[in-house]
Parts: sequence; C-alpha cells; structure tokens
Amino acid sequence: MMISLLLKKSSFLQRNPLFSKPQFCFSLLSSLTQSHKFSTSIQNDSNLNSGISFLDKKNNWFSLFSLKRLEKIPSGIFCGVNFYSSQSHAAAAVEPSTSDGLTVEGILANNWTILDEDESDWKSHASSIAQSIHLIKKRLKWKKLLVRVKMLSVQLDKPDLWDDPVQAGKISREHGILTGKMNEVKKFEQELLEHIDMIKLSREENDTELELEAVKALIQMRRSVKEKELEALLAGEHDSCSCFIEVQAGAGGTESMDWASMVMQMYKKWAQRRGYGVAVVDEMPGEIAGIKRATIRVDGEYAFGYAKAEDGAHRLVRCSPFDSANRRHTSFSAVAVIPILGEGFSRYQIKESDLRIERFRSGGSGGQHANTTDSAVRITHIPTGITATCQNERSQHSNKASAMAVLQSRLDKLEMARQAQMNAQHTQSLAENSFGNQIRSYVLHPYRMVKDHRTDYEVSDADSVLEGNIDDFILSYLSASLDNDEDEL
Repeated sequence: MMISLLLKKSSFLQRNPLFSKPQFCFSLLSSLTQSHKFSTSIQNDSNLNSGISFLDKKNNWFSLFSLKRLEKIPSGIFCGVNFYSSQSHAAAAVEPSTSDGLTVEGILANNWTILDEDESDWKSHASSIAQSIHLIKKRLKWKKLLVRVKMLSVQLDKPDLWDDPVQAGKISREHGILTGKMNEVKKFEQELLEHIDMIKLSREENDTELELEAVKALIQMRRSVKEKELEALLAGEHDSCSCFIEVQAGAGGTESMDWASMVMQMYKKWAQRRGYGVAVVDEMPGEIAGIKRATIRVDGEYAFGYAKAEDGAHRLVRCSPFDSANRRHTSFSAVAVIPILGEGFSRYQIKESDLRIERFRSGGSGGQHANTTDSAVRITHIPTGITATCQNERSQHSNKASAMAVLQSRLDKLEMARQAQMNAQHTQSLAENSFGNQIRSYVLHPYRMVKDHRTDYEVSDADSVLEGNIDDFILSYLSASLDNDEDEL
C-alpha cells in the first residue's frame, strides 16, 4: 500500500532526497517484489509505471533491471533484510523499522492514546495496530512458533526425509502452516511501518492529499488486524478439525438425565447456528426422560477450536419438573470434546487384535428393522478399556464405521494427553462430574443467570444460552486462556 501511494506521486518522489539514495531505492524495489498483484497488474498500472520511470531517470543503476527481470528478483535481497521470505530463516531477520528507526515495539513503548476509528490521529491508529500485532503474537506463542519453524526447517533439509512419505507430509504441512502465520504477522509489521514513513514524508512535503490516503490505509489496516485477532484464538494444532461432542448425565437420576438432554440440544442448536453439520453417533435414552449419554459428530471448519471451550462439568439449578413438591434441585452433566484428526493425522495406531467387537439389537422406540436385527455395534479397545458404541444406523457396517471413528478419536485424545504430560505441559482433562468442579452454572431458580466460573463472564438471559447462543462464553474463555498466559511471546 505504501509503495502504491508513493508511486502515485512522481513529483513528490523527485522532490524527496531519500530517492537519491540507492539503499532506499533498493528497499523500495524489495517491497515491490513482494506484491502478489505486482506481476499481473504492473503492465496496466500507469501510476506504477510512471513511478518506476522516475526511478529509472533518477538512478542510473535502476536501468539495469527490466520489469520482467524485476518480477523474478528474490524477496529482500536488495536491502539485506528478508521480511517476508517463505524460508524459515526469516524468523531470524532483523526487526523492521521506519526510516528514523521506529519499531513496532517502540510504538507500544510510546503508549499513544487509542481513539475511535473515525478520528484522524495517525498515532492512535498506529498504536491500536501495534497492540493488535502484539496480541496476535502472544496468542500464537510467537517465540515457540519461531523455534518450531526452525526445527521443522532442519528436518525438511534432511536428505532422507522422504524415506517416510507420511511423516514427511506431516512435517511439510505443519511447516507451511506455521510459516504462513509467521509471514503474515511480519507483513503486518512492515505495512504499519511503511504507512508511518509515508505520513512523515508527506508532512515534510506538506502534501495533505497523500497524508489523508496514508491515514485511510492505516484505518483499513486497523480493521483487518482486529479480524486477525479472532483467528489467532484458533491457532491450536487441531483447532481447524471437526469434532465429537459427548454428553453424560451425572448423579441425580432422572433430573440429571433430563439436564444432559438439554445440554445436548444446546450444542446441536449452537452447531446449526454456525452452519456446521450435525449427526447423532450414539444415544442412550433415560428410563423416564432425557439421556444417560449421547455423542454427536460436528463437521465444519474450526468446530473443535470453538467447542473445546465447553469441555468440563455443567451445573443446573432449577425447580425440578420431576419433583411433586416442586423443590429446587442441582444437576450435573459432563461434556467431552474430541478432535477428529482424519486420515494421516491419527496419533494412535489401532491393532485389529486389540479390539473386541460386539453386536446387539439397538434400543429405542422400535420401528421397521430397528429391533429385529443385530445392527448395533460396540467396540472395546482391550489394552485401554475404552469403548465406543453406535446404534443409530440401520446398517451394521455403518454403525461399525461410526463406532471405529469415535474410538479412534478417543484414543487419539488419550495419546495427546499422555504426550502432553511427558512434555510437562498443562492439559485440561474432563473434570469430575460433581459439585465444585463445574466450569459453568445455569441457574433457573430463584433467579435466572448463566455464569462461566473460569472467566466470571455471565448473562441473565438463560433461555437464549440454552437455545445455543454460547459464542460469547466460548470467545471469552478462549481469550482469557490465551491472553492471561504469563509466558513470554
């Protein structure tokens, strides 16, 4: 953006002494070669061509490069700093700065007042953008990300990498994803500093029009970086995966089973609100009402990233409709959220010899084929004792495939927890399904309130929450769990 603004003002370029310095022009050329639009639109951009024509006249050395050769110049070679290179050593690049040495960290240190977007104070916008970049880095665990990228780069350089194509593919994909995140943040930093340079130069030349354009660019960037803050909340290794959501009734008999059914309905409606696909994998109804347990599959981008915030015990306080004396009861339901890693990403390899497969007639209210054939399937993983059941399909083969998918995800989660403990990392397991361990309370009597005990976020509209409006709780938890981390970037 800064380059486009500069090149629109050929007369401005000619007046500015910076453009008589080869080092500055080298930096300008380096930035030009980063634009993905440059190679496709340069032929038709009269502003760009006029600016480059000026550079050609101003600096004899520039005529050495034709436009076609310019498109092929590797990023960053002119100024010796590789800001956006896709190579892993970009992590170690020199921190970018403005022409007078101002860095993003320097902007944060200045602590400029942040005003509304409609204000024209460029320092306010710059400070807001710098804070957003800092927050994104924190959420991405920036230093750990750089170390991880470096480690993956070393592995990619090994000559025997592709002896194991599956492992090589995993390494290559992870390296590409992390490098993309790293380069995106670096690009934000460089754009911010370019806009500030543009504003300072335009003020020196009393060019009001150019200054207004640069401030508008800062405002637009401020909005874009704010959107990236949310995306950074979902930067976990498996956040982009689909997931299984399991709900199990706690102690309390029929009242708890009814509450478990309400919780499951809440998640179904939440998933549908977000446009996710929802399918019931397993459901065991209660004797009188509700469910003893149930599992649904939620398919969609970042389903696990959002739903993982719901993992834990959920507490309900209300006057029970199953109590003839209409007394107040407290019930609990446990929720577990498990990522579906997909083929090639599974952590646990299941051996056929470790499985015990049982077939039985499905339960429920009956109906054609429902209770007349042994279509339901229960699979037990003998070494761990973990089981998975599916009885919702008419076909035994379909039930077996669904049960295997649930079992694989449960074993993957177990393996991830084991590895996390080995690495001395904190992991949050499913809390005990009883009083004192709840992550959230839903109070329907004597007053109405839903409160998350991890973040203290609460609302009074309990009915809306039970209808699936839980995004604010999810985002509040995700923000708190990342932004309150005391670790360095």
